Amino acid sequence: MSSYEYTVIPAPARGEKTRGARSGIERFAATLTDTLNQMARDGWEYVRAETLPAEERSGLTSRTTVYHNLLIFRRALAQPERPQDALPQSQPQPAVAPTEPQPEPEAQAPARGPFSQPMRAAPKPAAPPTAPNARARVSEPPLTAPQAPAPTGPRLGPASR
Repeated sequence: MSSYEYTVIPAPARGEKTRGARSGIERFAATLTDTLNQMARDGWEYVRAETLPAEERSGLTSRTTVYHNLLIFRRALAQPERPQDALPQSQPQPAVAPTEPQPEPEAQAPARGPFSQPMRAAPKPAAPPTAPNARARVSEPPLTAPQAPAPTGPRLGPASR
């Protein structure tokens, strides 16, 4: 069974000027083709395009939903070959003297896509235990405003009330 690593990049928002592309759709298609070919040269296989919602700030306090167009790519992870699978089972395996593991020379990493690491799911942090009488949200402001203190001095204003 094959294992894959995935990467997601933003889709081009507009086409760049290229020779022979006269209309907007031709420029956009040429830009998208260049992006797909660049990722393929780096070993990534195109999977699909997605449009996903994201909530972003709008002004000081409000939020609005925007939609992002993303391109999803994958490539197969290298799986080490198992020694028992490499030799036929009918032949006896020769005894191998234990040797020290040799440090492997650092292989030059292949060129990556626009992101430095593939996207992986992170584990959720464990929630702290709560007491049965504890409030759910400590940082919430009170629901009512505090009452203003009564004035202590003489009242200045209309005489009768």
